[in-house]
Amino acid sequence: MEIKVKGGSVLELASDLAVLAVGEDVVLPGSVAGLIEPKDSSGKMKKTLLLYPGGAVKPRRLLLIGMGKTDKVTAESLREVAAVAIKEARKVQAEAFSFGFLDQPNLDAEKAGQALAEGFEMGAYRYQPYKTELKDEDKFAVEIITVFCSDEQKTVSGVVVGQIIGRGVGFARDLVNGPGGKVTPAFLGDEAVALGKRLGLKVNVLGPDELVKQGFGGILAVGSASVNEPRFIVMEYGEAAEKRPTICLIGKGLTFDSGGLNIKPAEAMEMMKSDMGGSATVFGAMQAIAELKLPLHALGIVCAAENMPGSRAYRPGDVVKSLSGKTIEILNTDAEGRVILSDGLFYAQRYKPDAIIEFSTLTGAMIIALGAHASGVMATDQSLADQLIAAGEESGERVWQLPLWDEYKEMIKSDIADIKNLGGRAAGSITAGAFLAAFVGDYPFAHVDIAGTGWLDKPNKAYQEKGGQGVGVRLVVEMLKHYKK
Repeated sequence: MEIKVKGGSVLELASDLAVLAVGEDVVLPGSVAGLIEPKDSSGKMKKTLLLYPGGAVKPRRLLLIGMGKTDKVTAESLREVAAVAIKEARKVQAEAFSFGFLDQPNLDAEKAGQALAEGFEMGAYRYQPYKTELKDEDKFAVEIITVFCSDEQKTVSGVVVGQIIGRGVGFARDLVNGPGGKVTPAFLGDEAVALGKRLGLKVNVLGPDELVKQGFGGILAVGSASVNEPRFIVMEYGEAAEKRPTICLIGKGLTFDSGGLNIKPAEAMEMMKSDMGGSATVFGAMQAIAELKLPLHALGIVCAAENMPGSRAYRPGDVVKSLSGKTIEILNTDAEGRVILSDGLFYAQRYKPDAIIEFSTLTGAMIIALGAHASGVMATDQSLADQLIAAGEESGERVWQLPLWDEYKEMIKSDIADIKNLGGRAAGSITAGAFLAAFVGDYPFAHVDIAGTGWLDKPNKAYQEKGGQGVGVRLVVEMLKHYKK
């Protein structure tokens, strides 16, 4: 999809379809106002009205989309309006459309351009590789969007960034939506290699033999019963250098989670293909970081395994020796994400990072706590947490901080090993975060639990679809654009 930028008014260009974003408190120009009843021009958020002007204005068709009160329009508002625009354009089979505002919202032009491009890209997303009988409307795609604005240069800069981030989200969504039988640990390894070749990343993929040799006990234990053998993946962008921060992004890559011997209920098990959502975030973020050429040294680390039952499966009551040498008592084989991440978090220390940020669909307790509207964040460094929170507000991917007090660390002490993989029913999300924090040493660390936001059955926003959301890509890229040690 190509997004062009022009100065002027969207109403002054002859086009098949023009989209005009209007606020509740603006007065429509006479050429438009005469086409509609007053009650239909409310401008309420996401309300649409399709008009055939008949020569009153130059576009053949005119779509009005409400964006709420003009003085309260945010970047998130524009993402939603843009997503509505592209979906409505698809409905009326418009291969190209122009987009403009009746009154420019009080937003920096670059920020507005980025938000619009993100909304267009995410709103256009569909996952259809396995559909063999698509209807014409399902096949149809918008090819060109022309955005009319008051500041072309700044809007173009924002659009370029927004499209890169939007494509990163789409990449992550594809990985999450893919069937577990296809998106295996080996598949993720191949995706990393392909990404490295395309964008010049250094990539290292460790298979079972090397994992055994180096002592990746957590990943090996969780993946022990599956025919799809585990992988440990490192994607590296840039190089360590003075005044250039080193950031490790770590993702949980449980390509399918049956629960192991503590097997999950059959209900909704099919969505357990999404338990690698954290790794998808890392893939999408690494793609965006490389395409944006951010001035930093970034490591994308993925711990990939499939958790299955079987005669070779690790058991409740087992003790696993992790890469760090710390021993983990297994109380429940369905608390497996933290076990594989223990290896990745310890491995990250060799890069002496300025920050370690980890993403995972880790706990059902997070869904109960925050629902689908925010991800949970726990951090050992308040500056890192604050930067993620600020980036969440800016990107529209909100996070809410939970504590990591010493009392929670006491809850995961084991009677027979160094640490146990389950702290009990109380504070389940926090004790999981405390478990992870035990493997990062003194490096600034943040754990982002996307269990409630990574997969949606009922989308909340216009730019969302049922299924994988690619959550965390916008969040972490926004943070890294402005990162401060």
